[in-house]
Amino acid sequence: MEAGVRTHVVAHLPGDGIGPEVTAVARALVDQAGARHGFRIDWRDADLGAQRYLRTGELLPDDALAALRKADAILLGAVGSPSVPPGVLERGLLLRLRSELDLYVNLRPARLRPGVAGPRQGTGLDVVVVRENTEGLYAGAGGTVHAGTPFEAATEESLNTRAGVERCVRYAAGLAARRGGRMTLVHKTNVLTHAGRLWQRVAEEVAAEQGIVLDYAHVDAACLYLVADPGRFDVIVTDNLFGDILSDLAAALTGGLGLAASGNLNPARTGPSMFEPVHGSAPDIAGTGTANPAGAVLSAALMLDHLGERAAAGELESAVDAVLASGGATSTRGWADALSTRLGQAGDRA
Repeated sequence: MEAGVRTHVVAHLPGDGIGPEVTAVARALVDQAGARHGFRIDWRDADLGAQRYLRTGELLPDDALAALRKADAILLGAVGSPSVPPGVLERGLLLRLRSELDLYVNLRPARLRPGVAGPRQGTGLDVVVVRENTEGLYAGAGGTVHAGTPFEAATEESLNTRAGVERCVRYAAGLAARRGGRMTLVHKTNVLTHAGRLWQRVAEEVAAEQGIVLDYAHVDAACLYLVADPGRFDVIVTDNLFGDILSDLAAALTGGLGLAASGNLNPARTGPSMFEPVHGSAPDIAGTGTANPAGAVLSAALMLDHLGERAAAGELESAVDAVLASGGATSTRGWADALSTRLGQAGDRA
């Protein structure tokens, strides 16, 4: 190890479809930034996803999970394949990782960047969705009885604990305090009265304690406001399902899923946090050389910020902004070259 060079251990989980292509670009740019900012990444490759499942029947074996726990962070490409039935990878790999590593915050920033055409162009849309990531309707509670008969009944139960809600709200409130000092709780308290009252009560208590402004919107109204009046939002905090929906809507308003980054965070740092673009595996364009790596690069920037490399994180984000402002690129290689050039120019100016 070089003297004076900071080292971070990052598990690279390229996954399926375009995941390997876009994270290869992000990985190279992280290394380029690290060379200038005095840190290096000790990359540890992780073979998980649809291809491993189809090859071995394994989703998340114990030795793979143990190796991931030793990392400082995880960079994930995408998981999914038409060859695997829906729900197998999602529950057996992604949701299990969130549970095992206690990734209880899903962080989804959405900002309308220079040069990006969108329905809200000129509004200065800049919102962060903080989604509770381990409970709610995604906790796996429920079941089916009398399957295949006219009396078949299926239930999905939303699990909300005081501890789970409070730690998510506290994270969102801290983020709001560092930004504009305003947090909006989104729920459906007029119908989901039990869970809604818990979320409302906790949000009010935490907001009063931390001295931030708390607003509230029903989830259906919040969807309308994001389109018609996005400036009313800064930090949105919400449950697992509502956050899943709202964050994709916010992405659509700021250039699409190809530009959307995310962090699955363990703010207590009892294990690694995981960072991933949210566009999915896109098997229809895998191998064509046309995948846009911007979401992966922005996710890598979130990862660097989490690891304390804030200057490098800012330069990666600025490089994406500069390439977008100049018209973007039409191929993965074109993006990689343009981003590397912009990142090098940032170094020349320093």
